Amino acid sequence: MADIARKASAQWAGDLRSGQGTVSTESGTVQGAQYSFKTRFEQGVGTNPEELLAAAHAGCLTMQLSALLSGHGHTVENLRTDATCEMVKDGPGFKISTMRLVVRGKVTGSDPADFEEHVQQAARLCPLSRIMTGNVEIVHEAVLE
Repeated sequence: MADIARKASAQWAGDLRSGQGTVSTESGTVQGAQYSFKTRFEQGVGTNPEELLAAAHAGCLTMQLSALLSGHGHTVENLRTDATCEMVKDGPGFKISTMRLVVRGKVTGSDPADFEEHVQQAARLCPLSRIMTGNVEIVHEAVLE
């Protein structure tokens, strides 16, 4: 049995190119967010799985980093993680090749080397980083402001 379980759902109607779907989360924060071929492979209005994964990874890593910094006596004034989920053509389909995370922070009591070390430790502990490690190249850039 899981210690924590979070749920989401997706619905789709139609074929790949002209169909469309929605995604929702159990919490209701994301409710009926539209996605389609255009939102995933072109520039349409709506979301897509890779954008949602990037947002989830950014949120997970940022929370983990905050916990580590605070636990080591630093005062976290602000953290921001920008994540970019990159896909490449892979045979008949696509695969996620790289997740790029740029972490910026304003942290009292930290210097650039210390901040970088905490970002790397957070990356090793973040549940989403851990599930992608070995499958996706994860690139971190740490910027202490």
